[in-house]
Amino acid sequence: MSENSPIISFRNADILNGEATVIYSLDMDIYPSDFVYIVGKVGTGKTSIIRTITAENPLKEGEGTACGYSLKNIRKRDIPYLRRKLGVVFQDFQLLMDRSVEDNLKFVLKATGWKDKAKTDQRISEVLTAVGMERKAHKMPHQLSGGEQQRIAIARSILNEPEVIIADEPTGNLDTETADGILTLLTKINIEKGTAIVMVTHNKQIFEKYPGRVFVCKNEHCTEQTSDNPAELDITI
Repeated sequence: MSENSPIISFRNADILNGEATVIYSLDMDIYPSDFVYIVGKVGTGKTSIIRTITAENPLKEGEGTACGYSLKNIRKRDIPYLRRKLGVVFQDFQLLMDRSVEDNLKFVLKATGWKDKAKTDQRISEVLTAVGMERKAHKMPHQLSGGEQQRIAIARSILNEPEVIIADEPTGNLDTETADGILTLLTKINIEKGTAIVMVTHNKQIFEKYPGRVFVCKNEHCTEQTSDNPAELDITI
């Protein structure tokens, strides 16, 4: 995909939460290598934007595309293929607690069509090394700290080399120091791999310390804020 072509694009899009419109007339372009924050108070539609990108929420008004798929006209059978191009990281990790770290990652690879054992094992080793968890492959999730579990969740999100990582409050359950490590890791992936990051957060300190583009959701709209100093952005969270 060209650096000049957006990976994710919305034009005059109404974003739904259930049957209710929570954001009107969204215009947004996210490009390769972008680091984008979506911020705002609870209930302003941040997560609904994410769910629209992943085709969990329908797009009925306006236009939207993600990784080459029309979000308005996407066929049900194409949704899994769209999601393979998206790496998703959640606040609550969503690891399978009844199996090891390695088996969590194998489960995802098998579900997305990987069949060669040697290639599967190699890819798991690569992503665990990338997130600094290469010695934790045989641990169970409950044996890991919150920060370690989130690193495994990030490893899971990059298994299929996505074009973009969607991170929904990935530091929400973590202390400040651990959250710092997660942001450092996401920044490293963004810079070294050119993977775009779209991150929902309540934490203003995060985007002040790790600058990126900032979209603010309030008053049923979501618009990009611009300032040379992130601390000066007109944001109340």
